[in-house]
Amino acid sequence: MQITARGLTFDVVEGGPEGGAPVLLLHGFPQHSGEWAAVTPHLHAAGLRTYALDQRGTSPGARPEAVEAYRITECALDVVAVLDALGVAAVHLVGHDWGAVCAWHVALRHPERVRTLTAVSLPHPHASAHATSTDPDQKARFGYIKLFRQAGVAEERLLAEDARRLRRLFDGSGLSAEAVDAYVRPLLEPGALTAALNWYRAMSPLDLAGLGPCRVPTTYLWSDGDLAVGPTAARACAEHVAADYRFVPLAGISHWIPDQAPSEVAAAVLARSLG
Repeated sequence: MQITARGLTFDVVEGGPEGGAPVLLLHGFPQHSGEWAAVTPHLHAAGLRTYALDQRGTSPGARPEAVEAYRITECALDVVAVLDALGVAAVHLVGHDWGAVCAWHVALRHPERVRTLTAVSLPHPHASAHATSTDPDQKARFGYIKLFRQAGVAEERLLAEDARRLRRLFDGSGLSAEAVDAYVRPLLEPGALTAALNWYRAMSPLDLAGLGPCRVPTTYLWSDGDLAVGPTAARACAEHVAADYRFVPLAGISHWIPDQAPSEVAAAVLARSLG
């Protein structure tokens, strides 16, 4: 289905029983809503209604040109507008990677719209920021962001040789070449990769302004094989949640948790949303 909100058109994959408690799923980079395809059947079987959103930059009808249009606060407002269009007052919110960052901002800035939060890979924004400034390991893990913020340079390097470097981001995921291609192929469309990278280019210290502790029931999943997020940031997440909090560490799993451990993700969402 397609939803028009804030002058943009978003692609949404819906599923599950009508009337079921709503779950909104937010993908990360360089993925799309398809990253939830192995998770949602478990949620549907438990009676939940799911909406997997192709976010700003990923939906072809939601690709504004200005970098500033991709500020995380704008992306969070997209979620609120999509919920309005769906007629959903409050949702069980799930996000991975950038989708997790966006989900945190929705829960922190618009808590009345979030019944529960399940964040995958990325912890509370303050936990990430503090670890990056104090922990050399975490700073090194986020080193790739410097390249992604270089307009033109990043596109050239990531797309060279049939997007070899873009495909290599999935190393360690266990995904087949066909599955990786399903994520990469849409980014080969003109302007698609630039729009996706604009989330990185719009990053600003101002993004943290006004953010306090999360006050909605929260589950955070982190994998010890994540090359992007280290243990310092992951363990600090608890300090920034002032509500029921569950930390679910996964051993031997890479950054691509929904693809690699869909049943574990679904179990965490169900425990949070039905518990």
